[in-house]
Amino acid sequence: MRILITGNMGYVGPVVAAHLRATLPEAELVGFDTGFFAHCLTTPDPLPERVLAAQHFGDIRAIPPALLRGVDAVVHLAAISNDPMGNRFEAVTDAINHRASLALAELARDAGVRRFVFASSCSIYGVAAGEARRETDPVNPLTAYARSKIATEEGLRQMDRGGMGVTCLRFATACGMSPRLRLDLVLNDFVAGAMAGSEITVLSDGTPWRPLIDVRDMARAIEWAITGQAVGEGECLTVNAGSDAWNVQVRELAEAVAAEIPGTRVSINTDAPPDRRSYRVDFARFRELAPQHQPQVTLAASVRRLRDGLAAIGFADREFRGSQHMRLKVLDRLMAEGKLDEALHWAAPVAGQG
Repeated sequence: MRILITGNMGYVGPVVAAHLRATLPEAELVGFDTGFFAHCLTTPDPLPERVLAAQHFGDIRAIPPALLRGVDAVVHLAAISNDPMGNRFEAVTDAINHRASLALAELARDAGVRRFVFASSCSIYGVAAGEARRETDPVNPLTAYARSKIATEEGLRQMDRGGMGVTCLRFATACGMSPRLRLDLVLNDFVAGAMAGSEITVLSDGTPWRPLIDVRDMARAIEWAITGQAVGEGECLTVNAGSDAWNVQVRELAEAVAAEIPGTRVSINTDAPPDRRSYRVDFARFRELAPQHQPQVTLAASVRRLRDGLAAIGFADREFRGSQHMRLKVLDRLMAEGKLDEALHWAAPVAGQG
């Protein structure tokens, strides 16, 4: 089996590649990434791409059709990956996350790819008070990132898929240790704050709900989508990917981190106005369809692995919110250095340089 992983050099990609190498040892894994965050390593181990058969570099908006030849499954992770980046680059987010995703799906279909796995997001539910949201419930995307995800889902449902089975995994908020760790995610931020300054500051009143999933369990869900039988030829499945046990209030996350990192102070702004970005998600369908690939990582285990991973690289940066572990900061710096333009294309090298 030949598997193409787009966006493999981000936060989730290295964990997915390592998991697929371990669980599908005969598979030929191929990566495709533009390299924005290739240097943002948070591991003392060798380069994570060593598990791949090949690594290709390029813009997902112009992926070479030849790269899809002989591919059995596409794992599509490439995206402008969070709300701050989406707000800063709204048009680019639509171009990359939505339009380029559909173009990739068409190329995959035409090349005879059998399975297409799209990394969507539970953020499409937006403000969702009351009962946990199911796949059939209305969506309420509030940001450019969330709008790009639901637009891609709709496009995948409407397109002529030929014989290609499509799975849209609506992932809960990612967390956990990775060889390219992001600290612009709520649990990861809390652990970094505890490690660097022995303090977690919760800017809200701590009551909002968030569904979370460890990156290792995201990889497990992707393996299921590649190898499972839930999607037939030409079908399109959308499923919330996560666990009911990981619908957690923000203050619970802070308390869980403090429990695993002794000496951590938790400061909650009880006078803050209510945070409307609160929602819970129902994962019953995923539990029914993928009983052998359910999330296995507990909240405490995810915190411990983050703690130990940061300790292994000597992390002690109190100013981490301005560091390369914040993806928007990386893009801003590359643009300031003239290496990226406003559309997030790599600048052409100057003659005699590079």
